[in-house]
Amino acid sequence: MAGNASFRESFRVAMGSLRGSKLRSFLTLLGIILATTTLVAVMSVIRGMDEYMAKNITDLGVEGFRVRRVVMIGSWEPKKWLEMQKKNPQLSREEFDFLKNNVTMTSDLGMETGKQCNVTVAGDRMQEVELRGVTPNIGAMNNTLTETGRFISESDEARRLSVAFIGSELKDRFFPNVDPIGKIIQVDGRPFEVVGVAKTQGSAFGQSRDKFLMIPIETYFKMNSARFGLGYTAKAMDRPHLEQAMDEIRALLRAYRHLRPGKDDTFGIYSSDSFVELWDKMTGAIAATAIAVVSVFMVVGGVVIMNIMLAVVTERTMEIGVRKSLGARRRDIMNQFLVEAAVLSGLGGLAGVFLAWVAAVIVRNTTSVPMSVPPSAILIGVTLSSVVGLFFGIYPAHRAAKLDPIEALRAER
Repeated sequence: MAGNASFRESFRVAMGSLRGSKLRSFLTLLGIILATTTLVAVMSVIRGMDEYMAKNITDLGVEGFRVRRVVMIGSWEPKKWLEMQKKNPQLSREEFDFLKNNVTMTSDLGMETGKQCNVTVAGDRMQEVELRGVTPNIGAMNNTLTETGRFISESDEARRLSVAFIGSELKDRFFPNVDPIGKIIQVDGRPFEVVGVAKTQGSAFGQSRDKFLMIPIETYFKMNSARFGLGYTAKAMDRPHLEQAMDEIRALLRAYRHLRPGKDDTFGIYSSDSFVELWDKMTGAIAATAIAVVSVFMVVGGVVIMNIMLAVVTERTMEIGVRKSLGARRRDIMNQFLVEAAVLSGLGGLAGVFLAWVAAVIVRNTTSVPMSVPPSAILIGVTLSSVVGLFFGIYPAHRAAKLDPIEALRAER
């Protein structure tokens, strides 16, 4: 009970000190506020990006991977990129057929390609729509969900039908109040029947992921004689066989292209793990930088708190003498100043958490940067700031506890 009373008294004194000198209190806590804001903001960005990666970037699932003409994940090297663009031949339909007839470690293999197109409905025109020619299994492998209607079927591909599976942005633009299934849209002047609508996927870094339409790849080939930009999507038998499936595809493609041992691949293969590993490296670098910045702010804030607490000890020397003459022990005096320092810095931590939360809300609602404040960030921010206050409050508290009560009573107010 006595300990609770002492804590309440120390908390009351700390709040009184804050109210008594608002400017000094703000300047005292500025370093702690900036440190906590930075810490929580960085943790919020990392948490938001982790959630985004889980829902969007890693849409291949744990068993999926892709084969593309040029792949560069990680550090950007313009010279290497230009070299690959020059030496890597286009992926071909013949190579796809060869892979499909010889792979043993994959459960599914699909092909896709695409370009920009214009879509027109009743005179209303939308430009720069992503047109994708796909095999019927691409929807399942890319985890494309259907809102209404259906996806491209085997029959559509075999018969080269002019049917389209559209993104929700096209549905909202051209058919806001009607069922789009069975309606006709013009794709670069060619009529296509809408057979399905995808569920809304949102945006990725400011780019809409719903401004697209998919058609059977055989229909795409009929429309476009040039078969540039082909890519393959594959799924391993299961997660443990992912690396083996990727190695098998790599070996088969190298054999088809007659690449000698030691020569570089003239194609690229990547999985969701590639993005996850890249993101882990990026978050590690971000976290290291954040720790350095937060440490500097925390040390500066702690030193300021220590100096202010030393000034408080000087101001309240007579009060300390009175308390000691009435029976207060050195431990009571020390605990009072330690609690006061911890409360002051803890309040700074709370202010920093609030500022970071406001920033996260503003950024999330006005930009494409995903931010999500995790509860652990709040706990870490407030706890760390309180610990800093305790640590840097030890010397002022020890100095106050050591004061001689008689000398303290003689101090001038």
